[in-house]
Amino acid sequence: MTVYTPRRAARVLLVDAAGRVLLFDGYDPARPGHRYWFTPGGGLDPAESPAAGAARELAEETGLRLDPAELGEPVWSETTEFPFDGVWYRQQQDFFLVRVPSWQVDTAGFNDVERGSIAGHRWWAPDELAASGERYYPTGLPDLLADLLRPTAGAGRDEASC
Repeated sequence: MTVYTPRRAARVLLVDAAGRVLLFDGYDPARPGHRYWFTPGGGLDPAESPAAGAARELAEETGLRLDPAELGEPVWSETTEFPFDGVWYRQQQDFFLVRVPSWQVDTAGFNDVERGSIAGHRWWAPDELAASGERYYPTGLPDLLADLLRPTAGAGRDEASC
């Protein structure tokens, strides 16, 4: 029987002007051959709100500093179960969408675990990610991004009444 360690997390879908999402190239130290791409973010501190945790993680992992209020509400949430470094986690995580014109990623704020389990990063177009054959999390990321980035009806029209 698997015993899960509960964990709360916040993640960021950081999307540039070209509609590409930033993902990190990671691996599990206990299973170095298990490579995968994942979004910035991570575990919340006790009593930390998801927006505060997402803003903190975004600053630590990418150098982009935002006020938690700038993140708005989560655009998606899920509960996932996974092993990492020999421990099984059941993680409740909220995802925030942040759009930037572009961003030069600065990983100087990585902690020891991140330095020991992240090999790099890149910006992915959702269709490119879906066709890549690469492992990525969350598994429905290309479809989620397509839904979130789809222009809404009436976008760009003057909404003022006559």
